[in-house]
Amino acid sequence: MSPRPAAVPDRALWVNGHIVRGHDATLSLFDRGSRDGEGLFETIRVEAGRPHHWRRHLERLVLGAAELGFPVPPSPSVLAQALEETLAANQIADAVARITVTRGIPGGRPTRAGAWLETEPLQGRLWRGTRAGQATAIVSQVPFSPGSLGRFKTTSRLAYNLAREEARAAGVDETLLAGADGSLLEGSVSNVFVVSRGDLATPPLASGILPGIVRARVLEVCTALGIVVAERPIARGELANADEVFLTGSVQQIVPVGTLDGRPLPGTSLGARLRDAYRERLGANPTGDW
Repeated sequence: MSPRPAAVPDRALWVNGHIVRGHDATLSLFDRGSRDGEGLFETIRVEAGRPHHWRRHLERLVLGAAELGFPVPPSPSVLAQALEETLAANQIADAVARITVTRGIPGGRPTRAGAWLETEPLQGRLWRGTRAGQATAIVSQVPFSPGSLGRFKTTSRLAYNLAREEARAAGVDETLLAGADGSLLEGSVSNVFVVSRGDLATPPLASGILPGIVRARVLEVCTALGIVVAERPIARGELANADEVFLTGSVQQIVPVGTLDGRPLPGTSLGARLRDAYRERLGANPTGDW
C-alpha cells in the first residue's frame, strides 16, 4: 500500500493580512522563516475570547525582533484584529493562539516581516496532567544547552521538539532538561520551580533559559504572598530529594508535578496554592493582564 499523505487541517489562519484556510495557508519558500528557521513566535492562552498577558507577549515579541534584527512586526492593533478575526472564523472562544513573525524575503528595502496568526481549541492543547491537577514528567538523559538564542522564542525548535518526543514515548506530560554539568534548566515547553527542604527555587535567567511570561507572574505572586523564591542554579541531583516540583507556561499555566521519573513526589501544596492565586488574579482583571 502506498503511504497516505497527512491531511492539511481545514482551519482558518490569518496570514500576512488575510484570513485563509487549509491549502491556502502558505508561506513563500524564499522567506527566511521557511528556508532557515529565522522566526519568532508567541503562544497565548485565550479564554472567553480574552488573551492572557497580551501586552507582555507582544512586548517580548517586539523586543526579540529588534534585538535579532528582524523587520518591525505588525502593530499590536493589527494583531489584535487578526486574533479577533481568526477566533471568529474558527468559531472558538477558548483557544491557544500562536503569533509567528519571520525575517521575510531578503532583498527589499525595508524588508517586510512575514507574519501569521493561528488558533486551536484550548482543550486539545492541555496536558492530561493539567486537566487532572497533577502533571507527570521525566528528566531527559540527553544533555541540553539553550545556547545564545535560548532566551528567545525562535522557530528553530528541533532540540525542544525532540525532548517533547521523549515525553510522548514515556507516556508523560513533560520532559525536563539539564545541562552537561547537571544543572536543571527548563522543560521542553515550560519553566520549572523546585521546593527542597522548604525552600522554593527556580533556575536563573542567566543560564540562558526562556524568560517565561507565567514564570515572571509567579515571582510576582510569591512576592505578594510573602513567599521567598530564589533564582539560583539547581543541581539535577536535588530532584531526588525534592519536596515538590511545579511547572509554568502560558498554555498550561501552573501545574504541580505529581510523578517525576516514575517516582511520586511528596507534595503539591505550594504549586496548587500559587496556581489558585494566579487564577484569582487573572479572574479579577477583565483584560487578562495585570
